[in-house]
Amino acid sequence: MRYCIVGAGFSGAVIGRALAEAGHRVLVIDERAHVAGNCFSKRDPETGIMVHVYGPHIFHTSDERVWAYVQKFGDMVPYQHRVQAVAGGAVYSLPINLLTINQFFGRVMSPLEARDFIASKSSPIDSPANFEEQALSMIGPELYHAFFRGYTLKQWGLDPKQLPASVLKRLPLRFNYDDSYFAHRHQAMPRQGYTELVAAILEVPNLELRLSTRFEDLDEAFAHMVYSGPIDRFFSYQFGRLGYRTLDFEAFRASGDFQGTAVLNYCDESTPFTRITEHKYFAPWEKDEFKETICYREFSRLCEPKDIPYYPIRQTDENAILRKYVERAQATGGVSFVGRLGSYRYLDMDTTIGEALAAADVMLAQIREGAIIPPFFVTP
Repeated sequence: MRYCIVGAGFSGAVIGRALAEAGHRVLVIDERAHVAGNCFSKRDPETGIMVHVYGPHIFHTSDERVWAYVQKFGDMVPYQHRVQAVAGGAVYSLPINLLTINQFFGRVMSPLEARDFIASKSSPIDSPANFEEQALSMIGPELYHAFFRGYTLKQWGLDPKQLPASVLKRLPLRFNYDDSYFAHRHQAMPRQGYTELVAAILEVPNLELRLSTRFEDLDEAFAHMVYSGPIDRFFSYQFGRLGYRTLDFEAFRASGDFQGTAVLNYCDESTPFTRITEHKYFAPWEKDEFKETICYREFSRLCEPKDIPYYPIRQTDENAILRKYVERAQATGGVSFVGRLGSYRYLDMDTTIGEALAAADVMLAQIREGAIIPPFFVTP
């Protein structure tokens, strides 16, 4: 049996390898000239620093299967991601923790005192209807306006009242001095970058890789297609385009260190960019080797037809359009939709890999039984 995988990011690579290891012939295509999708990394020719070309990606997971899987294909070096934030002319630690609270309010509070203090500032809401209500219920107006309102307006181009409460629920609030951005058991960076990691996954007998190849230009027969591109594009935008935010990067170089940390958020609405990333800090085991540095200023805006889609907006209008594409996909045989773009969901890397491993399990079981492969392994 011969299968086609559209997209050479983590979703396509993981599923493609599983099928190839099971003895099936697999064609993996990608319209870009490289593998790894938006996780693509490469050495900057001027500085030699490993750059996250489409913005920083930090691997973090508590899924033991996913952790064991990535370690088979690359040397994963422990890495604790920390974020600082500029707000109102001062620098603070994010996510909001005891240090942030004490710094911001000019106090010296214990964990219990800080918890009671923030509770006195917040306005409890049983079921917050949107991002702003969630923030006011969780941290109160001062911290919300300082760290989230302006940043959210720039990142999403929407008033926080228009965003779901779930967007903020992903961020922790800590009443201790733990400033690690993620709380997962395993946090790491691949020593040789994500491109080499994904390339190693794709290096397997029975698997053919074709880059700079659009799926629309394929004229071959396959037993089944696994599609990790935008679901609306697969159906030629029949029901309209789904909304995404995209990112523009303004790269600049400097001598020595520029900001002394990997990520510095700029929370004030008056600052046009959302953050600056300094890429040598994503590889702390080698950062002292470089006398120069390379940074990105990051700007968020609405995705246009020729842009790279990053974050699904998933507002009311988009969800209505999505339902039509899901129904169309369920009525279409011979193709399954996976990944961030195929299911129109925001996914971290570990979730993407975990879902791809699970999808491969289902596919192989269905193939063995001669059953129909479903259009979705996780319903959008």
